[in-house]
Amino acid sequence: MTASELDPGASPLALFGAELRRLREDKGLTQEDIADHTHVSKSLVSQIENAKRTPQWNFTEQVETLLNLNGELLRLLPLVIKTGPTWFRQWPKIEADAHNLRTWQPLVIPGLLQTRDYARAILRGQPGITEERVNEATEARLARQTVFDRPEPPMYAAMIDEIVLSRPIGGAQVMREQLEHLLKVVDHPCITLQIVPMDAVPTIGLLGGFVIAQQPQGPDTVYLDSAADGEVTDREDRVRTVSVRFDAIRSYARPVNETPDVIREKMVVYERA
Repeated sequence: MTASELDPGASPLALFGAELRRLREDKGLTQEDIADHTHVSKSLVSQIENAKRTPQWNFTEQVETLLNLNGELLRLLPLVIKTGPTWFRQWPKIEADAHNLRTWQPLVIPGLLQTRDYARAILRGQPGITEERVNEATEARLARQTVFDRPEPPMYAAMIDEIVLSRPIGGAQVMREQLEHLLKVVDHPCITLQIVPMDAVPTIGLLGGFVIAQQPQGPDTVYLDSAADGEVTDREDRVRTVSVRFDAIRSYARPVNETPDVIREKMVVYERA
C-alpha cells in the first residue's frame, strides 16, 4: 500500500503518514528533499509516509521547519508514539483535547514542563529499562508538550512542592537547564506555576501527584500517579475528590508572582556546582 492509498482513519500512524505526504507535496518537495534535510534515508521517509515506521520528535521537528509548518505534524505525535503502558495510552488524547489542565506534583517537575535531559534522567531510573526504550519514552513525553503549540492551548495550572526544585535529578547541569526552562514557560499566557513551600505541604499533598483534565465536551478526567500502575478515570466521585484535594493544596501555595524568585534562588545552588 502506498501513502496515497493510506486510509488516514485507519490509525494515528496512517494519519501521520498521509499528512506528511500531503504537506510535502503541497510544498513541491520530494522524499529526497525531506531525507536530505533531516539526515535520514529516503527509505525511512517512505516507510513513515506508508505507516511502516514511527516518526520521532527530532525528525518531525526538522520537517516542520523545512515545510514552514505550525505544529500540524507535531500535534499528531502524542497519538502516534504509544510507548507507555496500556492504562496510560488513553491519556495523551484526553490531555490533547482538554481546555483546562490542573496538576499537582510533590516529587518531580510535571511532564508537560520537563526538558529533554530531565525527562531522560527520570526515565533512566526505571529498573531494567533499555536505552532504546528511554529514547522512545522521552520522545513521547516531548511530543505531548506540543499541546501548548495549538492555536488555542489549554489553560494549565501546575503546583509543585518546593523540594522538587532542590532534587538534583540528572545532576547540576540538567537541573540548571530545567529551572531555566521553567523561567521561560511561566511567561506563557496559558501557564500558571505555583510553588508550595516545603514546610507547608499538607499531608493530603503527600498522597501522590495527579492531573485533572476538563474537556469541552464529556466528563472531566483525572490521572493519578502511583508506585505501580497509575489510573485514568472519569468516575465522578474520583474526579470530585481529586478536585477538592487540588484546591486544598493550592491554599498553601505561594502567590504566582513569587514563582520566578523562588526558582532563581534554587538556581544559585546549581550554578555554583
